[in-house]
Amino acid sequence: MSNLTDVRHDWTLKEVNALFAMPFNDLLFKAQSVHRQHFDPNEVQVSTLLSIKTGACPEDCSYCPQSAHYHTGLDRERLMEVEKVLSSARDAKKAGSTRFCMGAAWRNPKDRDMPYIIEMIKGVKALGLESCMTLGMLTSEQAMMLKDAGLDYYNHNLDTSPEFYGEIITTRTYQDRLNTLDNVRDSGMKICSGGIVGMGESANDRSGLLLQLANLETHPESVPINMLVKVEGTPMAEQEDLEPFEFIRTIAVARIMMPKSHVRLSAGREAMNEQMQALCFHAGANSIFYGEKLLTTPNPEANQDMKLFAKLGINTEKYEGFSDEAHESVLLDKVREQEESKMYYDATA
Repeated sequence: MSNLTDVRHDWTLKEVNALFAMPFNDLLFKAQSVHRQHFDPNEVQVSTLLSIKTGACPEDCSYCPQSAHYHTGLDRERLMEVEKVLSSARDAKKAGSTRFCMGAAWRNPKDRDMPYIIEMIKGVKALGLESCMTLGMLTSEQAMMLKDAGLDYYNHNLDTSPEFYGEIITTRTYQDRLNTLDNVRDSGMKICSGGIVGMGESANDRSGLLLQLANLETHPESVPINMLVKVEGTPMAEQEDLEPFEFIRTIAVARIMMPKSHVRLSAGREAMNEQMQALCFHAGANSIFYGEKLLTTPNPEANQDMKLFAKLGINTEKYEGFSDEAHESVLLDKVREQEESKMYYDATA
């Protein structure tokens, strides 16, 4: 077994399964010890995710309400106007986010879309925010265009293990996903890549997903771990819930295997109580999506997150391009809002 300072790319399935099999307290202690070697244990990076093009996706991902293969009642929307995207980015910065993520329900971006995408990236960067996009598969040329525009991160999840992948998606291969990650890495951009648990996969599949991510030549800088959000009309609508402790174990094992990556507590937080989220932070999660919606699915309200952070003594991470004065101003605004809310409650109680 590795020591706490090792960054490895040669994990075996047997080793990963051994981590998952550790007594829960021992696993969390190990994950927290690894976390403290590389990060401030009381700091969480905050991102906002906006759907810039919604619905009508030709892919058949079984979990996704945006797939054109399923009838979920989702309204289809064209690519948003650049200024509307930048307005949302300004709101996200004001609310305390340091990274602004933009997602489009595409198999891959078309050439006609690229000029608008590039303007969005440049506009977000001009606001002093980190930028991230998820647009589906990318060619090497498209990846270079995004890099040249200033995009910091590209998100492209592996979703699950190679063995279980065909049960979830048939319109895009696992190798297609790996090829896009290679194109993004070759361009010089950072990678955001993780997966979804609770889709009916086996314990071996959860280990297999983390094995794939951790054995990449360079670990993804950001690793979102999503809990399946069941949506009526998708094949996953009636999927049995994953046991919460198994989800927390997945966070902990991801932290141990990818010690320098941000591990993001991602979709599914709406169904998690404060205690479960706190255990995820203790297990090494140090990034969240902030706001009331993740693309098309619910997410906890921003003020709920701030209240939980206050209870846990967690601070929000400051992006390098975010000045100390701007960061402090955002935090003071949030504190002031909470105080005013409390004063109103006291006055009307």
